[in-house]
Amino acid sequence: MVEHKEQGCSCGGDSYKENKSFIEQPHKSTKINKIIGIVSGKGGVGKSLVTSLLANAINKKGYKTAIMDADITGPSIPKIFGITQKPINGADGFFPVLSKDGIDIMSINLLLDKETDPVIWRGPVIAGIIKQFWKDVIWDKQDVMFIDMPPGTGDVPLTIFQSIPIDGIIIVTSPQDLVSMIVEKAFNMAKMMNISILGIVENMSYVKCPNCNKEIKIFGESKIEEVAKKFNISVIDKLPIDTQIAQLCDNGEIEKVSDNKLVNNVANIEKLLVCIKGDKMKVAVTYENGEVFQHFGHTENFKVYTIEKGKVVSSEIISSNGTGHESLAGMLKNLGINTLICGGIGGGAKEALAQEGLTVYPGTSGNADEVIKSFLDGTIKYNPNIQCSHHNNEEEHSCNGGGKSCSHHHEHN
Repeated sequence: MVEHKEQGCSCGGDSYKENKSFIEQPHKSTKINKIIGIVSGKGGVGKSLVTSLLANAINKKGYKTAIMDADITGPSIPKIFGITQKPINGADGFFPVLSKDGIDIMSINLLLDKETDPVIWRGPVIAGIIKQFWKDVIWDKQDVMFIDMPPGTGDVPLTIFQSIPIDGIIIVTSPQDLVSMIVEKAFNMAKMMNISILGIVENMSYVKCPNCNKEIKIFGESKIEEVAKKFNISVIDKLPIDTQIAQLCDNGEIEKVSDNKLVNNVANIEKLLVCIKGDKMKVAVTYENGEVFQHFGHTENFKVYTIEKGKVVSSEIISSNGTGHESLAGMLKNLGINTLICGGIGGGAKEALAQEGLTVYPGTSGNADEVIKSFLDGTIKYNPNIQCSHHNNEEEHSCNGGGKSCSHHHEHN
C-alpha cells in the first residue's frame, strides 16, 4: 500500500521528493569513474550493438572500460564479443570476464550452463541478479562502465536507476513513426530519476548501396532531428544497416571494428571522462586565416586547443610541415591530439585517424574559435559523410541490386 505524505505521495507526485537514497554500494574493490546506461523505450532497436560499439571505441582510446549486461532475459553482449568462459570466483566476489581487447564484461549468459537456456524469472529475481552484478562483482578500477539496459521503463530499469549511480544515458531508437513515443518514454523516465541524457542514436537509419554508395531509407525518412529538437537533445548519431558489422557480431568479433561509428557520443563521453580525470584534452582544427580549412590532406596549419574541465585554457598554431595526409594521423597522435575538426577528408585519412584513436568531426566550416565553442557545448554541426573537395567533377555509377539496375550522378563538391 502506498503511504501518502502531507506534501504529496511516494508514487511519484511532483511535490514529494524521497529523501532516502536506494543507491547500493559496489564491491569494496570496485572504483568506477563514470557509469553510462544505454536505454530504449522498446526492444529490437540495437541497444546491445550501440553498447558494444561505444565500449569498443572508448576502450581503443585508452580508457579502462567495462560492460554490465543488464538485459537479463535477452543477453547478447557475450555473443557479440565472442566470450564463452565463466567468471572466476574470488575470496569475496567474482571477477568479470575479459574480452580480447581488455574490456571487462559480466552477463547472465556467462553463468548459465548453456547460452541458449531461457531465463524464466520474475522481475524481483531479475532485479536481484542485477544488484549482485553491481555489489558482488569485483570490477576493480574502471574509467567508464556501460550498462546495456533492459528495454522499456518497467520494474527492472527502475531498479537499475535507483540502485546504481548512473551518470547519464544514451537513448537508442529507430527511424519509424513511433520513434517520438519511444524516445519520450525513455526521456521522461530519465528526467523523473534526475539522470542526464548524453545523446540519442538512431539505429538502422539507412543502408548504403554497395556499388554507388547511395543511402536507401528502408524505414522512410528520418525523424530524429525533429525529435531531438523537441526534447532539446543536441547530440545525434545515425547508424546504417551494415552487413559487415552484423557479420562481426555473429562471429563474436565486434572489436575488429576500427572506425568510429558513433562520433558524437564517443566525443561526448570522452569530454565527460577528461573532466573527471582532470586530464587535458587536445583538439586540432585544420586552420587558415581564422577559419576551418576545407581540405584535411592539404592543410598547412592546425590550430590546437588545450581543454581542461570543459574550457579552453590555451591554443597554438602548429605547422603541418608539408606532411602528407597518410602521415598526418601519426603526427597528430604524437602531439597528444584527442579530436580532429576539419572540412573535407578522404576515406583513407579517416581510417588512419581512427587507427590512431582520434575522433573526427568532418564537414565543419566557419570561424575556428566559434566551432570550438560549439564543440564544447555539444551543438557542433558537421557532416560525417563528406568527402574531399579537390575533385570538381561528376561521376556516373551504375549498380545492380535486387534484380534492378540503377544509375546515380554524384557531384564531388
